[in-house]
Amino acid sequence: MKILVADKISPKGVAYLRQQPGFEVVEAYGSSPEQVLELVKDVHAIAVRSETKITKEVLAAAPLLKVVGRAGVGVDNVDVDAATERGVVVMNTPTGNTIATAELTFTHILCGARPVAQAAASMQAGRWDRKTLSGVELYQKTLGVVGMGRIGGEVAKRAQAFGMKVVAYDPYLAPARAKAMNVEACTLDELLAQADYITVHMPLTDDTKYMIDEAALAKCKKGIRLFNCARGGIIKEAALIEGLKSGHVAAAGLDVFEDEPLAKDSPLRSMPNVVLTPHLGASTAEAQESVGIEVAEQIADLLNSGAVRNAVNMPSMDAATAKVLGPYLDLGQKLGTLVQQVAPKQIASLRVTYYGKVIDLDANSITRSIQFGFLKRIAGEDVNLVNAPSAFQRYGVQFEVVKSSNACDYTELVKVEATCPNGEVFSAEGTFTGKTNEPRIVGINGREVEVAAEGKLLVLENVDQPGMVGLIGTLLGKDKVNIADMSLSRLTPGGTAYMVVRVDHEPSAAAREEIKNNPAIKQAKFVQL
Repeated sequence: MKILVADKISPKGVAYLRQQPGFEVVEAYGSSPEQVLELVKDVHAIAVRSETKITKEVLAAAPLLKVVGRAGVGVDNVDVDAATERGVVVMNTPTGNTIATAELTFTHILCGARPVAQAAASMQAGRWDRKTLSGVELYQKTLGVVGMGRIGGEVAKRAQAFGMKVVAYDPYLAPARAKAMNVEACTLDELLAQADYITVHMPLTDDTKYMIDEAALAKCKKGIRLFNCARGGIIKEAALIEGLKSGHVAAAGLDVFEDEPLAKDSPLRSMPNVVLTPHLGASTAEAQESVGIEVAEQIADLLNSGAVRNAVNMPSMDAATAKVLGPYLDLGQKLGTLVQQVAPKQIASLRVTYYGKVIDLDANSITRSIQFGFLKRIAGEDVNLVNAPSAFQRYGVQFEVVKSSNACDYTELVKVEATCPNGEVFSAEGTFTGKTNEPRIVGINGREVEVAAEGKLLVLENVDQPGMVGLIGTLLGKDKVNIADMSLSRLTPGGTAYMVVRVDHEPSAAAREEIKNNPAIKQAKFVQL
């Protein structure tokens, strides 16, 4: 089998591939897009970093291709949807840069406390600015870690070694896990108020974009120090700049930016109390060697035995099975993400129950799609269909699968239930209906509904009184939001009712606020499937 190493990875990774019996390895670094199209005609695997683009055209030109391996985390240079459609597994290497990024983060924290970079520049300029370059100590200070995944956890360990108190905000981190890591779990507002230093380690999602903005900074102590080696956009740069100018923010360290490369005229470049690095999180010899070896091992495992690790699209399966399971995987992912969006951020357990014909299928693959759907807005590109189970363990969430023989109202049904620490349950149910076997959402939080399992949904719980449908329709119409379909449900007249509205696009923030503030609306959630 032929493996194309399209971008330069660790020589040890290339050597590992060459050692495999029956493998032919072609190194073609710096190839043009036209050359890549020619090179892939007879390859079974491609290894890339970020330079080579694996487009729909490249995939179409590679009829033997089984796997694309990315030596790194992000797969922006790979058309994952097109790869999935062609049955090509796309894998990344999410763990290889953990230590490198954690160490760079702590380097920034140290430079935020002691102006080492500024002192070095001063010395190189021929000055001796000893009096103007004093700093502060980390010892007995409080570090706020926003996001306690792999990297956040490693930063916390290093802070504790320096005698710092660590408080952590991660809405998906179970209390038992926080205790085991010797960190104090708290709300974001509590972290902002307590911390002397703040470092962010969240994926960039709709929920985390501008998480640290003007309002958040106003809740921080005067003299707060901020650090971001995760993703640009979690800290709002405009707010940070104003905070630095006013003195409310004492120092900052950034390795990532809202737009990269950072503009030459960015005010951040001229601020004396800021240390900037050009996205160097994974730029260590060890990290690059690690991801190079890891991607080589993953490619070899798949080609030799069919084993798949760190796939970002789906587990390996034959074409016949994929044809049967494809609709269930899609429905499962949507049920998972629906429950995640209607439930509170911290849950204790997730339970999946299968009814009817679906219990005879490969429920493991469907279960993974549910886990992936639940986690994809939380963990971003770090989670995939293969590592979703271990991600649940990392967050301390219990997981249960039940194949039920009990009768239900459908030929087959998948039910996903999230239970909160206080015992409250949030759920979604899905099935296939009609001659075209269309996926449908048929239950939300114990209420019978029926709406297509696609697009954007407004999930509303309201007082059961006349005029509610008209009210919501009028508000959405005023906001230029078109309604695709609607489902209504109530238990008893005059009690509470459910309204699920599928819309063509997301209502504006003002419209959502108006809906939530209406006294007849008890709960309103906007869900993107």
